[in-house]
Amino acid sequence: MYLEEVPRVTRIDKATFLEEYFRRQRPVVIEKAIEDWPAYTRWNLDYIKAVAGDKEVPLYDDRPVDHRDGFNEPHAKMRMAEYIDLLKKEPTRYRIFLWNILKEVPQLQEDFEYPDFGLRLMKSLPMLFFGGRDSYTFMHYDIDLANIFHFHFEGEKQCILFSQEENRFLYKVPHSLITHESIDFSAPDFEKWPALRNVRGYKTSLKHGEVLYMPEGYWHYMRYISPGFSMSLRAMARNPRRLSKALYNIFIMRHYDNLMRRIRGQRWIDWKNEQAVTRTHKRLDSER
Repeated sequence: MYLEEVPRVTRIDKATFLEEYFRRQRPVVIEKAIEDWPAYTRWNLDYIKAVAGDKEVPLYDDRPVDHRDGFNEPHAKMRMAEYIDLLKKEPTRYRIFLWNILKEVPQLQEDFEYPDFGLRLMKSLPMLFFGGRDSYTFMHYDIDLANIFHFHFEGEKQCILFSQEENRFLYKVPHSLITHESIDFSAPDFEKWPALRNVRGYKTSLKHGEVLYMPEGYWHYMRYISPGFSMSLRAMARNPRRLSKALYNIFIMRHYDNLMRRIRGQRWIDWKNEQAVTRTHKRLDSER
């Protein structure tokens, strides 16, 4: 597995971003894009606790997918104030993801703007993500294969990225958006997962105020080096092939997967995990 560093720029104008990164579908970290936002100086865990402490939030951890779980169904719930206290007290696997701040805490929108990178951002979908030290997401891609701008606040976050062109050796689980959950992408076991030797991707670490652009459909693994949170803004996929795949995922794939979980139960989950390995190793053998 070869990981090169995500390119970094201090600032970037719209024309350069579109030409160098969007059209080439390459990731980039912009280090000083939001220093004029109120969020740059305000947003930390204490501030979120003050403005949203009474809100009940959905929590997710890194347990394996179970057939009894619905699509993106949370594993627990907690008041935001209690959750932030937990983050600051000790390591926890609990994360918040896809928390819509327009719906939950509208006043937070006063703290940021929708930057003009030349893409039409979906202004109804600013999402927050929180995690404690050493918590992580499975390697996955977003259901809509959107262009994502990921703004990080407080602490440090490790990111590993792959394009959709790397699918054949990533142990992708069929009828899902994840790779095999047993893989630790921060330190992969190449004896157990030999196909990963053939993939190429990117890595970076994000600190407060930095912005990561993830191109359409990019796989991403996120690990919180220290407690913190991020906000994602997104723009629809432009590539017709990726846009059609997004529509398939939203309107067919996820409903089919939920139906099969109800019909076959855990056997469906186990079969998918087995197929992720079988299909990937078959491709690996065919190219040797």
